[in-house]
Amino acid sequence: MIDLPVRRLRPEARLPESAYAGDAGLDLAASERVELGPGERAVVPTGLAVAIPEGHAGFVQPRSGLAARHGIAVVNSPGLIDSGYRGEIRVVLLNTDGEETFVAEAGERIAQLVVLAVPDVRLAEVDELPESERGVQGFGSSRVA
Repeated sequence: MIDLPVRRLRPEARLPESAYAGDAGLDLAASERVELGPGERAVVPTGLAVAIPEGHAGFVQPRSGLAARHGIAVVNSPGLIDSGYRGEIRVVLLNTDGEETFVAEAGERIAQLVVLAVPDVRLAEVDELPESERGVQGFGSSRVA
């Protein structure tokens, strides 16, 4: 277990929390009302800042219920929060529904934050890469829909 320091930037900001024991994600909530018409996107503030521990990163993920019921997506999913970032967590939402407007009220859960350990990466430039079963086959290469 790691400690995640969190700071409210607005008094009404809702602290992230897991819905159930064992959940990987912490629910993030909008800190103000945002209306998204069909096809519109908006940057939605959470009113929170966090200090992701060194050696970790935060990943902002969509909520499956919002996607299934309202067609709400996180545009840059997953959004990446580096360990050195101390600004407000803001979520870029997109309303993919062609007809219905979506309203996120202040305090409504709009995304999830998953914090994962990430290794330091050291590049090793080579003339050739090792062989693999997949090789250079790209999109659709598994022939499975």
